[in-house]
Amino acid sequence: MWIQRSVHLPAARRGFHLVTHDILDAIPELGSVQVGLVNLFIQHTSASLTINENADPDVRIDFETAMNHAVPESLPYVHTLEGPDDMPAHVKASMMGASLTIPVSDGRLQLGTWQGIYLCEHRNHGGSRKVVITVQGESRGGEE
Repeated sequence: MWIQRSVHLPAARRGFHLVTHDILDAIPELGSVQVGLVNLFIQHTSASLTINENADPDVRIDFETAMNHAVPESLPYVHTLEGPDDMPAHVKASMMGASLTIPVSDGRLQLGTWQGIYLCEHRNHGGSRKVVITVQGESRGGEE
């Protein structure tokens, strides 16, 4: 079984945002997958995806603080046509990554108890973000 579709995540302020439910809502067929993989790919160069703590919102604040410390806007960037947050956003997106692969068992993503999928928005005004979701697996009826 193969399923592929895109989901448009609404514009979000700069920061780290849980989008697990947005992703799951886009693939209701996941419940029929006995064993497989879900790949998520964000089609942008100034936002990224990651998996981390899904309970305490302070983690998201600390992520933003740490990334701004690691990649400050004050460096003498050459690529500045789109504003001072653009080139740091590209660097952060490359550091965090554009894709995730998550195992599926018995119709569920095999995320840990405290894990959630984050949209990492690295621009002050990044706009809507598009994520391609690809599900590959064996259905509960044995169909591939």
